[in-house]
Amino acid sequence: MSKEKAPRRPRAETPKGFRDYFGAEVTERKAMLDAIAEVYQLHGFEALETSAVETVEALGKFLPDVDRPNEGVFAWQEEEKDWLALRYDLTAPLARVAAQYRNDLPTPYRRYAMGPVWRNEKPGPGRFRQFYQCDADTVGAPSVAADAEICAMLANALERVGIPRGDYLIKVNNRKVLNGVMEAAGVLDPSDPEKFAHERGIVLRAIDKIDRLGDAGVRALLGEGRKDESGDYTKGAGLSVAQAEVVMGFMAAKREDGAATLAALRDLVASSAIGLEGVQELETIASLLDAQGFGPDRIVIDPSVVRGLGYYTGPVFEAELTFEILDEKGNKRQFGSVAGGGRYDDLVKRFTGQAVPATGVSIGVDRLLAALRAKGRVGAEAPGPVVVTVMDRDRMAEYFAMAADLRNAGIRAEVYLGNPKQFGNQLKYADKRASPVAVIQGTDEAARGVVVLKDLILGARIAQSATLEEWKDRPAQVEIPRDDLVQAVRQMLEG
Repeated sequence: MSKEKAPRRPRAETPKGFRDYFGAEVTERKAMLDAIAEVYQLHGFEALETSAVETVEALGKFLPDVDRPNEGVFAWQEEEKDWLALRYDLTAPLARVAAQYRNDLPTPYRRYAMGPVWRNEKPGPGRFRQFYQCDADTVGAPSVAADAEICAMLANALERVGIPRGDYLIKVNNRKVLNGVMEAAGVLDPSDPEKFAHERGIVLRAIDKIDRLGDAGVRALLGEGRKDESGDYTKGAGLSVAQAEVVMGFMAAKREDGAATLAALRDLVASSAIGLEGVQELETIASLLDAQGFGPDRIVIDPSVVRGLGYYTGPVFEAELTFEILDEKGNKRQFGSVAGGGRYDDLVKRFTGQAVPATGVSIGVDRLLAALRAKGRVGAEAPGPVVVTVMDRDRMAEYFAMAADLRNAGIRAEVYLGNPKQFGNQLKYADKRASPVAVIQGTDEAARGVVVLKDLILGARIAQSATLEEWKDRPAQVEIPRDDLVQAVRQMLEG
């Protein structure tokens, strides 16, 4: 008789494109998001937490470069009824909320939201299928004052979490200006918005690659096309030299100050009503920011900001960190973008049939955390809890009382819960927990009403030191009265 095969054990591995977060990573992210939330609340924004699951119909086809509503998302069908999906961003759920509760919410409605989102896309280095976003949006305010407020709030949030002035720049542009440029270049017909849509898509992508491809590369994409170093050919937009010159003039419109940049943009789109409207909106934003003290060292008008998503209808903005880091090859480069957003006046209209103005910004949480680590603002090893060791099983109540006294004083503490027979294992455990202090009390110490405190951080330093002279006045292990436990541990931690 053949032996039955034992059931296959599941593999203990994280699914591809996902990751686990431990200890310091979780607490650092929470501290950063708490600091950002304080800024948002100061500006009058309210917290909103939406369901992680939406109907595919509600999410809509707003993921870039997808043809089907449920492509790019994790979706499933509910018993041959509605298709449901995990949210892929925090904006689509806001549009649904704004429509569903429009009779109950104030107008305008300012909200911020923070949480995980999911993308069913091919993972790669640094590209995960689940990641955190942190958004702030204003729904129901047609004035570009709302856009100016978002930009100012973003600057305050970056500084609040530890990115100083001079290390970031918020760049502001307007899709209406870009539409005016398209009109002037002959690839936008106001009477037929769908005409030349393919060519406009190529132009937008080309503009977005100016930093990487340079003028020559972008000109090639605006014209017949471009062959890269590997030999791959990308078909261009097919613009004439004169048409391409209008687009290149737009990208070169940034001047020494905001007023000069706006004047250059006004000249470029002089024949386009929508373009001139966009310039006027940028002038209003610049004036409002200047009145609040947000100068060009923090926020600037910059025509290079395009933003790829198709639903942006007005001002667009991007936060770029300007300090240098070393890439994986050891080369210096700027850190780059950590946040972006803009005005999207047509998103809520899908639900209501009526245009509802909206504007907002999304911060890439993992990107901003990485920037803070690069600046040394986070990432230092956080101390673990004080570990109360166990020398006598019959005295567990007293050990827990010690831990309780420390916790009541605001000091992290835990009692060792493993096998207490090997005391060395308890100290190894404390070391793995990055514990700064171990509390020791055996039968003899208990009889005398004392405890022993072992300074684990100092002990590690002594073990690494060539000489003990500098530590003679501060022993790594001391005996103190049990009643002085809290005070002595606090002094040891402060030292």
